[in-house]
Parts: sequence; C-alpha cells; structure tokens
Amino acid sequence: QVQLVESGGGSVQTGGSLRLSCAASGRDISGNPMAWYRQAPGKQRELVAFITAGGTTTYVNSVKGRFAIARDNPVNTVYLQMNSLKPEDTAVYYCNTVFRSLPWGQGTQVTVSP
Repeated sequence: QVQLVESGGGSVQTGGSLRLSCAASGRDISGNPMAWYRQAPGKQRELVAFITAGGTTTYVNSVKGRFAIARDNPVNTVYLQMNSLKPEDTAVYYCNTVFRSLPWGQGTQVTVSP
C-alpha cells in the first residue's frame, strides 16, 4: 500500500521560510514526475511545482523565484523549499505525482501571517 506523508509545515511571518518534505512508502517514486500542490480554504487544489524523474523543475508564476522543489531518490522523498513566504501562500500542502495517481496524504498546513 503506497503512502505519502507530508511534513514540515508551520506558522511563519511574511518573508519567512519553510521546508516541506514528502516521504513515500510502499512504492518507489523515483521514476515518477512528482509535484507539490496546495489547497487554500474555499479554493480548489492547485499544482505549484513539479519535478521530472530526470530532475527538471517547473513552477507556477506565483511561486517562481521563491520556491524550490527537489527530490532525493535513495530516500524516496520530495522536498519543497519555500522562501519569502506571503500570506497568499497560506494553504494545506500536498504531494503527489503530476497525474495525481497516488492516494493523497494528509497534507501539511502552512500559515503565513502579515
């Protein structure tokens, strides 16, 4: 049974930083393009960044230059380094493949105060 476990969220002030982790168990994700998503209250879940199996990264415009996605295949983990955080980054953050093909984890809450 594949499981994704997100961690690293918290409450920070504007301009702060957080590093999120997504640990996968039950399946080797190294061959999958992996993504970070977020869902703010009352909004749909949106993709914010993804990384291919080969390590190429892509970001939505709203986080470009502030977030960095990375993967560590030997430990089956994907990371999201978030810098210069803004209140509009407040959301629950999730990871999954770019096809949303794995069971969703519980997510990790990120709260950015003004």
